Amino acid sequence: MLNSIILSYITFAYFFSFFFYLLMMVMHKEAFGRLATSITLAGFFGHTFAIVLRWIESYQLGIGRAPLSNLYESLIFFAWTMILLYIIVEWKTKNKSVGAFIAPIAFLTMAYASFSPAISSRIQPLIPALKSNWLIAHVITCFFGYAAFALAFALSMMFLLKKLDSPERKNLFLRIIPDSWLLDELSYQMVVIGFLFLTLGILTGSVWAYSAWGAYWQWDPKETWSLITWLVYAALLHSRMVRGWKGNKLATLSIIGFCCVIFTYLGVNYLPGLHSYAKS
Repeated sequence: MLNSIILSYITFAYFFSFFFYLLMMVMHKEAFGRLATSITLAGFFGHTFAIVLRWIESYQLGIGRAPLSNLYESLIFFAWTMILLYIIVEWKTKNKSVGAFIAPIAFLTMAYASFSPAISSRIQPLIPALKSNWLIAHVITCFFGYAAFALAFALSMMFLLKKLDSPERKNLFLRIIPDSWLLDELSYQMVVIGFLFLTLGILTGSVWAYSAWGAYWQWDPKETWSLITWLVYAALLHSRMVRGWKGNKLATLSIIGFCCVIFTYLGVNYLPGLHSYAKS
């Protein structure tokens, strides 16, 4: 289908945006940064067009559903949300160095989607459990939460790298990264946004589970790991607001939290449970 062809090109667009962001940081040439931003914006608009086109094509096939139901479609949407949030961060901070850390995550997400079984890239009818108006609300809130956590992860990695910088070394790669205090604050803001969206995602998922299976919570592996992830980020926010943690401790906890996100999203799909359909 045309949308899949477009998305395959978008994968390479994000790779090249990462490549030019990296060149900008290594060679300290702003022209590479402008080119990387242009490619990222072009990729994002093409990405948006492909998602909308896939939605339209589903109606043309008589299925009529949002393209959010299987692993392939969720990966595509996850990459889209990451790039959207990154564009906002770049616009607000006027700093392009974050792109060198978030663009490769978006590229790898799209590349992983391309390895999904061919049937996943085709538009298929929804299984009964997914035929609910809660599908869109649940998926959108969860993945905006995941995307915010991905940004927090990238900013935390940048924070730890920035700590290696010193006036004696004069490392241009590290010098272009924003100040540590700004990275720490941005990472915290992303965690707050992600935590709010993940909370909404868990709540909408619970309501959806009740309408589909007659229970709000069944300790399914994905439900359990979603709760673990929520608790990790709740601990991070508690440590920041109550204990005053900043810097290395929060950066490390943010990285651990994102590892939990990845396992919640991908790892548990291959365990038996109510969410096992997500792997196909």
